[in-house]
Amino acid sequence: MLLAIDIGGTKFTLAAFDGDRMVRRESCATDASGGRDWMLGRIREIVLAWRRDLTFDRCGIGFGGPVDFAAQRVVLSTHVGGWRDFDLPGFIRALAGAPAVMDNDANAGAAGEGEFGAGKGYSPLFYMTLSTGIGAGIYQDGRMWRGADSYGGEIGHLTIRPDGPECLCGARGCLERMCCGLWLQRDYGQPAKDLMQDPAFVERYVVDLALGLKAAIMLLNPARIVIGGGIAKAGDRLFLPLRAELRRQITNWSAARIDVVPAALGDDSVLYGAMALARA
Repeated sequence: MLLAIDIGGTKFTLAAFDGDRMVRRESCATDASGGRDWMLGRIREIVLAWRRDLTFDRCGIGFGGPVDFAAQRVVLSTHVGGWRDFDLPGFIRALAGAPAVMDNDANAGAAGEGEFGAGKGYSPLFYMTLSTGIGAGIYQDGRMWRGADSYGGEIGHLTIRPDGPECLCGARGCLERMCCGLWLQRDYGQPAKDLMQDPAFVERYVVDLALGLKAAIMLLNPARIVIGGGIAKAGDRLFLPLRAELRRQITNWSAARIDVVPAALGDDSVLYGAMALARA
């Protein structure tokens, strides 16, 4: 049995896999005020309850923030306090009684969609999570591309509006600052799922979103872009104007494909990727 964990900015989810089959799943909303310790306490309760009748051989973790993959340590979370330089795999290993491996959630989502979802058969695949924050993973020929220092794919902090508002990272006009769910709620006073119901808002919104994705298309020429996370659940209300805006923005001589689709695994992309990471 394999334990997979997805830790995000607004919720965290655990799943048990028997081979490729998910046999158990539990999700909880994040109490940001409780910080890391509250979240670890809830994870401990769930895992110990599951261990009454399940035995885990391996564990995989997708964490919603920068991860030092080589050192297997959380760098930090910009959304929940207390995670800086934390040995999360060590905590899970002791709790589950099995080896644990971790990557950031966007990389895990890329692996999940690349092996089991909308990116299967497409290489290179560019996966972007569009949720509380924004991140991305690059998956090619069954392998994750992380860059020299584990920081590849951080499209959320690509500057698209140099004179834009300040991001949590300290820079201005980041893609995440302009387009993620956290800032949409703060800037407009409505959750992203409600804003996506307004066609006029979406027409404005996809301009900035396409600026970020244009960089990925022109730099990487991916075979397909898969977008996961809560905002991607808007479906055609988001994807039809987004594709149209990308066609307007992409350099006219470029023959790079514009194949942008929602994640097929929905809320479970990261869980399937964490499972694939653990069994690799």
